[in-house]
Amino acid sequence: MTAGTWALVASSVLWGTTGTAASFMPGDVSPLAVGASTMAVGGILLFAFSAPAAFNALRDPGARRWLLVGAVGVVVYPLAFYSAMDLAGVAIGNVVALGSGPVFAAVFEWTWERRRLSARWLVATGVAVVGIALLGVSRHPDVADAPSGVAGGVLLGLLAGAAYALYSYASSRAIGVGHGGRGVMGGMFGVGAVVLLPVLLLTGLPLLQSPQTVGIAAYLAVAPMFAAYLLFGFGIARMRSSAATTITLVEPLVATLLAVVIVGERLAPGGWAGLAFVLVGVTVLITARQTPKPSAPF
Repeated sequence: MTAGTWALVASSVLWGTTGTAASFMPGDVSPLAVGASTMAVGGILLFAFSAPAAFNALRDPGARRWLLVGAVGVVVYPLAFYSAMDLAGVAIGNVVALGSGPVFAAVFEWTWERRRLSARWLVATGVAVVGIALLGVSRHPDVADAPSGVAGGVLLGLLAGAAYALYSYASSRAIGVGHGGRGVMGGMFGVGAVVLLPVLLLTGLPLLQSPQTVGIAAYLAVAPMFAAYLLFGFGIARMRSSAATTITLVEPLVATLLAVVIVGERLAPGGWAGLAFVLVGVTVLITARQTPKPSAPF
């Protein structure tokens, strides 16, 4: 595997811890507060870490328009993603959001570039998405055991998937203008953080109720946000957004395993089959001989 692929896998592993970590939040902490704190604090850290490069990207008209488009996705994604998990459960929220991401990314590439999809991508993504569907169904084998609000959670999960694909695609286009992944991530998430700060101020007080809630919020901002998106910026600078979003289907696989091992959720036989499908689909894609995408320095 290439360095960019390893970076995307590592970012996916970090993202896979979000659902399990957030599940330890008390019931009075809203998903909006969790999402806003994760992206706002993490976005500020990303901007601070890459301030000179981020400013350069924001000053460039060619890159700025993509950073602003991507910032819309940055704002929508955490609010929709954590709300989807709250309504439909960690499993379904994760698998719908991340499972739909590659499809939306492919739609964006076709819409803006008329880019055709390779047969290998279609096969790999199709197999992985089947696995994601099996995971989502098998985690709640009995309808009576499923959380209420599943339909709303699925819709919010689809919205999160579209938002994720949007900022993935936009960051790829901004990098294509000639900016490094770190500067693009810093500029895009910095703008998103500014928009999310009012949401955090309105909803975030319960996050301060105990050392545990502060610690979980800090972990979510630093590891699966700040560190993971630095790795993501490195990886997406080296491949198409449709391929990158397929590789990051490792995330719901990790989220499922952690939920089984740590949270104690049960996985039906179909779920284990789903895990195998995801592994096969992602492996088919990441073992392909890829023509490196011209990239700016990180």
